[in-house]
Amino acid sequence: MTRQRSVSERVVVTGLGAITPLGLTVKETWEGLVAGRSGVGPVTQFDASSFPTHIAGEVKGFDPRQYINFKEARRMARCSQLAIAAAQEALADAGLSPPFADEERVGVLIGSTVGGMDQFERGLRTLWERGLSRVSPFAVAAALPNMPAHHISWAFQARGYNSTISTACASGTQAIGEAAEVIRRGAADVMIGGGVEAMICETTFAGFAAMRALSTRNEEPEKACRPFEAHRDGFVIAEGCALLILENLEQALERGARIYAEVLGYGCSSDAYHMAAPDPAGAGPVLAMRWALENAGVDVTDVDYINAHGPGTPLGDAAETRAIKTLFGEHAYKVPVSSTKSMIGHALGGAGAIEALACTLTIQNSIIHPTINYETPDPECDLDYVPNVARSAQVNIALSNSFGLGGQNACLVLGRFNP
Repeated sequence: MTRQRSVSERVVVTGLGAITPLGLTVKETWEGLVAGRSGVGPVTQFDASSFPTHIAGEVKGFDPRQYINFKEARRMARCSQLAIAAAQEALADAGLSPPFADEERVGVLIGSTVGGMDQFERGLRTLWERGLSRVSPFAVAAALPNMPAHHISWAFQARGYNSTISTACASGTQAIGEAAEVIRRGAADVMIGGGVEAMICETTFAGFAAMRALSTRNEEPEKACRPFEAHRDGFVIAEGCALLILENLEQALERGARIYAEVLGYGCSSDAYHMAAPDPAGAGPVLAMRWALENAGVDVTDVDYINAHGPGTPLGDAAETRAIKTLFGEHAYKVPVSSTKSMIGHALGGAGAIEALACTLTIQNSIIHPTINYETPDPECDLDYVPNVARSAQVNIALSNSFGLGGQNACLVLGRFNP
């Protein structure tokens, strides 16, 4: 039994937009996930041959000029370009087109770990190699993490609540959760919420390589990300964006909008443990999941599917498995769990939003996408990870997990819409 909220407090998903390593649209991304297709391949955005890892989940074939004026696009970081493109798809899917009837009631809340790292790195390289006079006046502004939210607001004249969440890998999930809360407290009727990341560059690879956090399975990039599998050796950096149009149920019904799912609950917590390593016991994730379920008024036995954080790291996957078993008890063995990252890699601030989109489509289509590259079971990870092949299943309630660097955890509960 889900929590009983008034119509004005209920928040539903009425539009979806995505650009990922599996495709430039929601349809292409979903088809790739269901097919178990990997979007990971050799890095093309810079010469990675001197790095231990040469692979990433890159967005392929993206041309910002198809979405944005060329002059404006040149002033934006790649993350902002992706965000505008995904927002166009999401708004069109929701049947909302600018100018909005009440632009002050349309808000934007985006999650991003670092923002325009590509612009920051380019500005530094220009300064060191060519001097101050050649540095772009837009270099610093374009690199700020809040720029994707700004550019969406500017492009579509959404003048309402506007903010940015930067909680590492939990950013996209937390942005959607907070966007739903903005609507619930009456500060907006519509929120464009989600996450984006585009940080496939030398600085990022150098930092994560120094941490020894990345998979080095360079000869088989499509098999590199192996969540919960015995031979996993690290995550794969990815880029991408997913945006959900969240709407007050009352308004959505009034305008006859198609409703994909309902945002039932949200929780966030801290490990208070270590800046990079997860708490082995998974205490922080347990809190985030428990609070999200309590916020939704949902019991663990009501959950039909868990979209795991599942990055493919030896410590992280084991800790998440322990957390699920701690909270769910014996029921943990009855709930299908799968990792979207097995196919697209880890898009950091964009990951949770892409995974929330996957949960929404799982509910809508009654199909659970697989965890690919699952070949050898790990005794520490002994749940049902929907190995390698998609599964038909009635999913009424889905839990979506995101656990980030700094021990920052966020969790969403999404449900089938019941009038």
